[in-house]
Amino acid sequence: MSESDATTASAANTTAAGASAAARQALLAMPKAELHLHIEGTLEPELALELAQRNGVQLPWNSLDDLRSQYSFENLQSFLDLYYQLMAVLRTADDFRDLMLAYLERASADGVRHAEIFFDPQVHLDNGLDFDMVVDGLLEGLRIGGERYGISGGLILSIVRDKPVESAQQVLDLAERRAEELLGIGLDSAEVGYPPSLFEECFARARSMGLHCVAHAGEEGPADYVTQALDLLHAERIDHGVHAIDSSELTARLAYDRIALTMCPLSNRRLQVVGDLHDLPIRRFLDRGVAVTVNSDDPAYFGGYIGANYQALADIGFSFDELEGFAKNSISHSFADEERKHQLLKELNDWQQDIPAKR
Repeated sequence: MSESDATTASAANTTAAGASAAARQALLAMPKAELHLHIEGTLEPELALELAQRNGVQLPWNSLDDLRSQYSFENLQSFLDLYYQLMAVLRTADDFRDLMLAYLERASADGVRHAEIFFDPQVHLDNGLDFDMVVDGLLEGLRIGGERYGISGGLILSIVRDKPVESAQQVLDLAERRAEELLGIGLDSAEVGYPPSLFEECFARARSMGLHCVAHAGEEGPADYVTQALDLLHAERIDHGVHAIDSSELTARLAYDRIALTMCPLSNRRLQVVGDLHDLPIRRFLDRGVAVTVNSDDPAYFGGYIGANYQALADIGFSFDELEGFAKNSISHSFADEERKHQLLKELNDWQQDIPAKR
């Protein structure tokens, strides 16, 4: 075998876990979509302190080190306590614009070409902010970011499930006249004890407004919550969905109906959903034909944006072919129009052709 052939054979047997620095950079450059990202969860500690000073918001931490020391979570609720507290520093349209632009800059560096982004209007309303101001700031950030980075996307209004259902309906009252500017409705926050069934009427109303429907289910809650999200909310994607693996009937349904899971490895590890990334059932989902996508959830809190999540899976043995499959799924299961999907899939194919050594 020639030296060239030996190099090719070696590359063919190499998974991304043992990839070189060049291959890692290729992984970042791989065109992909992000389908599970909370914009408030991109609020880095540095920006949180900057906005607190800008807006005269008093936080209980006086230094960056003090604030960073809070980023150790025992479960979902311990994260949410800090998450909602820091959201209080967001006060103006400029704050939301700047937050969006900071995320899109990082996303662009990680190969994101399309992003579908959650925001939590109920929390901002509770903080005394105007719904239209929040939406205007986020949309301005998306517009500028689209021009600057070439990232398409939209906003998903996320219902905070541990707030009263009446609060969700009030948000829909505000959102109805701006429905054409929104992409979809989601369901997030503390899951256990707040089943999707509580929000059946809200989601029916959102569908009548022309919004796509997705829902967090099966992160800490049982597989039945995923079933409820499908049957009652008519969710088109399931966010997280980890515990769907507990039901063979449900995983068969997800595969047959081509319902994608928007999984978030680093988030699941940091929130103790699993004790180790190897325990995530991603490969078991793949073996059962379920479409999996990789996302970053709340990356400022969980130690990595989408590129780091792809790399984390590479580091535990997922091959480039499998990682490419996640990227392809993210594009195919996005809510982008068919022309944009075709364009992004072509970009992914071109990337594949340009990186033969990765195999």
